[in-house]
Amino acid sequence: MDKKLLLSLDDKWMQGDGPHSDVVVSSRVRLARNLVGLPYPTFMKEDDFTNLFAQVQSSIEHMEPQPELHLMKDMNRIERQILVEKHLISPELAEVAKGAVVLNQDRSLSIMVAEEDHLRIQVIFPALTVVDAWKRADEIDDAMESKLDIAFNEKYGYLTACPTNVGTGLRASVMLHLPGLVLTKQASRILTALSQVGLVVRGIYGEGTEALGNLFQISNQITIGRTEEEIINNLYTVVLKIIDQERTARKLMMRETFHALADKVYRAYGILTNARVIDSEEAITLLSDLKLGIDLQILEGFDAKIFKQVMVIIQPAYLQHSLGGEISPAERDIKRAENIRQVILSSIRR
Repeated sequence: MDKKLLLSLDDKWMQGDGPHSDVVVSSRVRLARNLVGLPYPTFMKEDDFTNLFAQVQSSIEHMEPQPELHLMKDMNRIERQILVEKHLISPELAEVAKGAVVLNQDRSLSIMVAEEDHLRIQVIFPALTVVDAWKRADEIDDAMESKLDIAFNEKYGYLTACPTNVGTGLRASVMLHLPGLVLTKQASRILTALSQVGLVVRGIYGEGTEALGNLFQISNQITIGRTEEEIINNLYTVVLKIIDQERTARKLMMRETFHALADKVYRAYGILTNARVIDSEEAITLLSDLKLGIDLQILEGFDAKIFKQVMVIIQPAYLQHSLGGEISPAERDIKRAENIRQVILSSIRR
């Protein structure tokens, strides 16, 4: 895959504007689909993969602008991991060399091919745009279904490798930055209650990952028995309530603990712009504090998209690929600090 594409920081979801972008980092919709006549990827043989890739290629050729199919076997381990770090493929797809991914020019569309299902159609947009992401994913789905024989049952809906995805095959998620709720010790109570309304909380890279940097992914838990519109509207409504609670918590901190909060923000800025060695966990924690300071206008003059861009450039695979190959953890910590300094200082609006 083209190195410039992998290292680009112009992915659509990384843009800094959009509704509620002070709290919502990105919105994503994913549709699981399978083709009639092919075994699920776990049981596929070499000829099955060839057949699947050919059908997928045929289904995207009429799209404008045309996205491109990239085979996992044509990428090395670091290149595949960068796609994970940029939220374009799952860690599971990165671990195997048999699948593929379809990407469009601004990487708002990524279709995982032969992951758990034959197709995972994903649209990822910035801020709280989950409704728009759903509409775009639905358009892509319709376009591909016009060319492919998709497995669908009148009673159960779309058939998938995992029973939890049967029905709509829809997983919609919103990534939230919730430092206010975390610092005021309300996050656990609020997020735990989401299971009662059919939602689940995950870390920044999906199921089984940690919620680092006060970042939480909230997504639907149920895919069957509800329409796609009901699933999207439920998620959207709940997220709006969480946004209100987060902003209330931030106002409380600004009113009652302003000096401590400002000190926390400026310390983060000072370390990030002066450190010569920094590990990823410390960097993410400090970046969360920096974003909070920017959103509350404690710090002024920063480009709004800086947080998302730096979140990508500090990741291990991105660091290694930018230097042309594998480097030691100690060398990554030095390069990470250098990258952070350069991006933050260059993003300040003079």
